[in-house]
Amino acid sequence: MKRRVVVTGLGAITPVGNGVIPSWEALKAGKAGIGTISHFDPAEYTVKLAAEVKDFKPEDYMDKREARRMDLFCQYAMAAGSEAMDDAGIDLEKVDRNRFGVLVGSGIGGISTIEQEQQKFLERGNRRVSPLMIPMAIANMGAGQLAIRYGLRGRCASTVTACSSGNDAIGEAFRMIRHGYADYMLCGGAEAPITPLAVAAFNNMQALTRAEDPLRASIPFDKERSGFVIGEGASLMVLETYESAAARGAKIYGELLGYGSTCDAFHITAPEPEGSGGARAMSEAMADGGVSPEEIDYINAHGTSTPLNDRIETAAIKKALGEHAAKAAISSTKSMTGHMLGAAGAFEAMVCILAMAEGFIPPTANYQVPDPECDLDYVPVEGRRQEVNYALSNSLGFGGHNATLLFGKVKD
Repeated sequence: MKRRVVVTGLGAITPVGNGVIPSWEALKAGKAGIGTISHFDPAEYTVKLAAEVKDFKPEDYMDKREARRMDLFCQYAMAAGSEAMDDAGIDLEKVDRNRFGVLVGSGIGGISTIEQEQQKFLERGNRRVSPLMIPMAIANMGAGQLAIRYGLRGRCASTVTACSSGNDAIGEAFRMIRHGYADYMLCGGAEAPITPLAVAAFNNMQALTRAEDPLRASIPFDKERSGFVIGEGASLMVLETYESAAARGAKIYGELLGYGSTCDAFHITAPEPEGSGGARAMSEAMADGGVSPEEIDYINAHGTSTPLNDRIETAAIKKALGEHAAKAAISSTKSMTGHMLGAAGAFEAMVCILAMAEGFIPPTANYQVPDPECDLDYVPVEGRRQEVNYALSNSLGFGGHNATLLFGKVKD
């Protein structure tokens, strides 16, 4: 028997706010968190802009000694995870922590640690490399550190599916609970890729925009889009069974109904030209949740602001929803957060949940120039009040990964 899975806790550290409420309020207002790179000097780079987390103080979430033993991506995971756990309000002394797991996706993991220790190695020799380098750099450590903090002894793992990592983490956690392998899961994604090496690599593959105006840099579905803005942060949520949440009187944000995960098997970076893989992920999620395409009210699109992605995702939505594609509200909050890579899907899933809970759809900010090949309702410039009963969160990743989550309002 399939068990119902609901969301009872949310946490976020993003370029538009440290915490769920600041991040959500910024999105509703259409405020972008994009500016000149400050994590390093971009003077010699043709790319100048990024979507950085602002005013983040690790000591607000952990002691300084603990923070020094973590890469930045892991610090973000700890901060967002602690907010989600506090929000859920689960008394850990009253639950079986052998059945409480953690799944935190990351596309890259601790790349800043790798860069820093490589520099030490080259300049000062092998004996100067930190003995903590490996546990700081490996992508599973966001999940591992959270499990250690809370004593969560269920399945603990990291999904690594590029920019689909966050959605896949939530989807796999959903299946763990639904099919009885766990009762509670802390899940989501974390990423901190704004480093000299990572920015150079993405820039040299011509994936990043070289726009200089922060308000015209990340412009999904706009005809003048020219690449994505690299971002960072973390977003985590607590999942549990509907029965357990109802029994303890928990605040329930929404229900996770379905998950679709497919592969294009086409190209290492480009999506399949007809959008078939993304369409199948959406169709699988809807079938999994028993919801028809005509019932979808909102889609938080992957919407990266690259010429290929936005055109092909538009085609995928049309394949999956048919004639209803023209009626569904679609927005890309990457227009404000930039592309948080492995954390993107997890945060955008949270956006779907809050859109349902509040009846408000955030906009595709700074959209100006319509593209004939992107001709759906992208909620341009300003968000709107609208009832959302069912929402899809799309994530697409290098390697051909496609992951879609289906959320719905809780029905008794």
